[in-house]
Amino acid sequence: MAHTSAQVDSAVAAIRSTTKAEPEVAIILGTGLGKLGERIENKAAIPYGDIPGFAEATMETHKGDLAFGTISGRPVVAMEGRFHYYEGHDFDAITFPVRVMRALGAHTLLVSNAAGGLNPDQKKGDLFLIEDHISFFAGAPLAGPNDEKLGPRYPDMIEPYDHGLINLAGRICGEEGYDCRQGTYVCVRGPQLETRAEYRVLRMLGADAVGMSTVPEVIVAVHAGFRVFGVSVITDLCLPDALKPIDIREIIAVAAEAEPKMTRLLERMIAEVNQ
Repeated sequence: MAHTSAQVDSAVAAIRSTTKAEPEVAIILGTGLGKLGERIENKAAIPYGDIPGFAEATMETHKGDLAFGTISGRPVVAMEGRFHYYEGHDFDAITFPVRVMRALGAHTLLVSNAAGGLNPDQKKGDLFLIEDHISFFAGAPLAGPNDEKLGPRYPDMIEPYDHGLINLAGRICGEEGYDCRQGTYVCVRGPQLETRAEYRVLRMLGADAVGMSTVPEVIVAVHAGFRVFGVSVITDLCLPDALKPIDIREIIAVAAEAEPKMTRLLERMIAEVNQ
């Protein structure tokens, strides 16, 4: 069942009973990348369970709050924890917060994740700026009746990730001395990691990084009229001929080690992004 404007309005009304914040920038904090939430000033957090239509976060590294306040002097709203398809959530649950953050007034969405590197030029801890994506999951986030109040029936996806924001991020990374590359991110269902053969196929299709999130939210964000920026931390190298077993704890550890770079990048982007 697709979202309706009435559902969005109900969630917004519940939030407005707690805060009158008018966010300009929305943020989705990915696995192991929650420290930016600690940088929010004048913070007010609402548990997901208190917002109609929001699912419960089940990942141990995801807090499960919708946080309001300021970063770099700009009003923001941040999802401290996201939802994944492999947790048993449907696409409506995964993407509903995007609708709500847009209805609250946010115009720019910054979304982060931890991803595996498919490009041999990458190394662990690199920042990866997403310029395009490939979706490898069953179903479609926009399937079902379309509420025209939320967006058009057939949104164009020629540029889901805003090139101006990508260029801004690239400049900031250069000024900060961070290693970063950009390219195509592929979203798979998970939760299992891929086989050697699957990594080969994904690379042959043009993917530079692989993960289990982000694309559903971005599709709905484009439908809703957001400017979107996506960034990954490369947490493991998925090179079929040099593949080694990996544990989720290692992925979280690498993401945490790279987190100060991610936090600094997003803080500066929030300060400099134009409406």
